Amino acid sequence: MADITVRGRIALWAAAAASWASQKAGRGKGSMIGGLIALQIDKTIMDQLGRGRRTVLVTGTNGKSTTTRMTTAALSTLGRVATQADGANMDAGIIAALNAHRTAPLAAIEVDELHLPHVTDALNPAAVVLLNLSRDQLDRVGEINMIERKLRAGLARHPDTVVIANCDDVLVTSIAYDHPNVVWVAAGSGWAVDATSCPRSGEPIVWEGQHWRSTGTDFERPEPNWWLDGEELCGPDGVRLPLTLALPGRANRGNAAQAVAAAVALGAEPAKAAAAAGTVKEIAGRYRTVQVGEHAARLLLAKNPAGWQEALSMIEPTAAGLVIAVNGQVPDGEDLSWLWDVRFEHFEGVQVVAAGERATDLAVRLTYAGVEHTTIADPLRAIASCPAGKVEVLANYTAFRDLNRDLEVTA
Repeated sequence: MADITVRGRIALWAAAAASWASQKAGRGKGSMIGGLIALQIDKTIMDQLGRGRRTVLVTGTNGKSTTTRMTTAALSTLGRVATQADGANMDAGIIAALNAHRTAPLAAIEVDELHLPHVTDALNPAAVVLLNLSRDQLDRVGEINMIERKLRAGLARHPDTVVIANCDDVLVTSIAYDHPNVVWVAAGSGWAVDATSCPRSGEPIVWEGQHWRSTGTDFERPEPNWWLDGEELCGPDGVRLPLTLALPGRANRGNAAQAVAAAVALGAEPAKAAAAAGTVKEIAGRYRTVQVGEHAARLLLAKNPAGWQEALSMIEPTAAGLVIAVNGQVPDGEDLSWLWDVRFEHFEGVQVVAAGERATDLAVRLTYAGVEHTTIADPLRAIASCPAGKVEVLANYTAFRDLNRDLEVTA
């Protein structure tokens, strides 16, 4: 690894001291405050920590944490990998992750979409994985076509970086379309609501089976280099690999495909990379099953319309109950109008409970969707109200975080 400057060493010493103080005060692991302190002392600390290692950045509206964990597993077949343990995907969290694994020759780093351009400038990554792009928290992230233009311009400054792009996502394809070094992956797109018009011409996008094209300019779905065929992952030179995952859902198969493609781009053997990606079982508490009294509660996280739609497709129809917990805090986005973009209409035969700080807002949406439900704001009490057996729990960001905290207290 490259040497750290004197100023950089002072910054990292101060970060370690701040992290220690945070832990002693019982305020968590202290990695975030440490990263913030280091950045205040030395603005170039991320650049310094990134030198001398091959880095993969992972971004998109949904699936960042899962794909980063899968990429980490796949890259681990080549050597030690620096990565975030907690999904902290802005500057402070990235600095903390790189500092915690300072001698690792490889890195798999989750990056918030808005931070990708300057993080790419700082780390000059070997590869960038573009998963998908759809509406998220409009009060924080902003208008989706503006994000697409910013990411496109950011990647244009790094022509040598390999871009692993989902060709089934119109906006992602537009970001990567002019880049000289792209690996296209048919990772699927379960949400096309935000790409009905061409991001380059404004004219309609026409779908013809899996293929799509713009009616206003020379812009269409590229031929994929990697694609899914049933239970197999197909790639260049006739590669066909079994892709057996511990995680549920179609979206996670697409995430795994892009993780494998990224690892192979850095030199991993395809079969070893695919097998390693398949070992990932849970990500920061997501997908795990917890015993809560007479209930086996499986915890799912969703943060925006596309993510909610995908998570709802994973709900086991034979479950004894479904608890949907929604908060409206700043990290969630305080505007919950997106609830009306999610299709809640297919839960016949499952006892549904609306929970969370904004349970009443959710209950109104469920009523209009024709979903019979009860309303119990406390998620733990909501779980307890369901019949004994398996209960699916679907929560947005702070509701998921708070529920996990409460489960630890009651364990």
